Amino acid sequence: MDHRPEIEPYDHGMLDVGDGNRIYWETSGNPRGKPAVVLHGGPGSSSSPALRRYFDPAAYRIVLFDQRGCGRSTPSAARHDTDMSVNTTAHLIADLELLRRHLGIERWLVWGVSWGSVLGLRYAQTHPDAVTELVLAAVATGSNPEVTLMTKGLGKLFPAAFEEFLALVPEEERDGNLAAAYNRLLESPDQRVRERAARAWTDWETAMASAPPRSIPRYEDPVFRMGFARTVTHYWGNDHFLGDGNDEGVVLRDAPLLAGLPGTLVQGVLDPGNLLGTVWRLHHAWPASELLLVDDVGHNAGAPGMAELLRAATDRYAADGR
Repeated sequence: MDHRPEIEPYDHGMLDVGDGNRIYWETSGNPRGKPAVVLHGGPGSSSSPALRRYFDPAAYRIVLFDQRGCGRSTPSAARHDTDMSVNTTAHLIADLELLRRHLGIERWLVWGVSWGSVLGLRYAQTHPDAVTELVLAAVATGSNPEVTLMTKGLGKLFPAAFEEFLALVPEEERDGNLAAAYNRLLESPDQRVRERAARAWTDWETAMASAPPRSIPRYEDPVFRMGFARTVTHYWGNDHFLGDGNDEGVVLRDAPLLAGLPGTLVQGVLDPGNLLGTVWRLHHAWPASELLLVDDVGHNAGAPGMAELLRAATDRYAADGR
């Protein structure tokens, strides 16, 4: 990726968002620049210094934060006693609004990757007056078919890895929601059960994310692995806390609420989510969006071609001066 130079935050802090949670935030770039907030993936990942470099630091006031339970936010989802009932999409959207007001920002560009694109789309649908543009990579919408594809459908493409993934699930639960089944394992009072489940979940994510399979370094950190697996299965096993019982999903159903809002969708042609056609349906239901496809790239915002298009989008929106 042809990144801009590394930059450091000029301010940071911990924001009390209620329910015993405090979220880490930081700002970098130009304090008087166009505000932009970055929504990381997962659910259950965290912000990264690399995410600052999708923006021109002279033009943007770049806001990064770690979502509830992730990264430097507290308490960590890796702790078995952390209450996950107060970690839902509605809570994260409320946190975004608290952070925006805390920083004195009226409106901001919303940049999201993977799960961050789900969160960004729903935030824009429910708080349109707070959003100037959307820039989304490795796009998802949080629908049930997307979860079923990732936990079952891709098993036909990676049969050996899927067999290992399925082995940990009780036989009577294998025809049901596998994310929910794994979440029950990750909530077990037995630490050994939780650790085996976290490893098996991230092994399956590794198999899906790369061909041939390779190591993903962050999954080798037992603390990250536990918090990530617990959080993603919590969301995937509960319809991303968006569910209304239909296959289309709430985000795609409510795409007309984005009317008039400029947006850029950058998608790898080899992203497995494309098998459902979701990003194309979203684009056609949202006329103000543009869809940019990158050949030979999967679910990876940092891949060559993807990163350049994302950076070009933020440059263009900075010039628009909205």
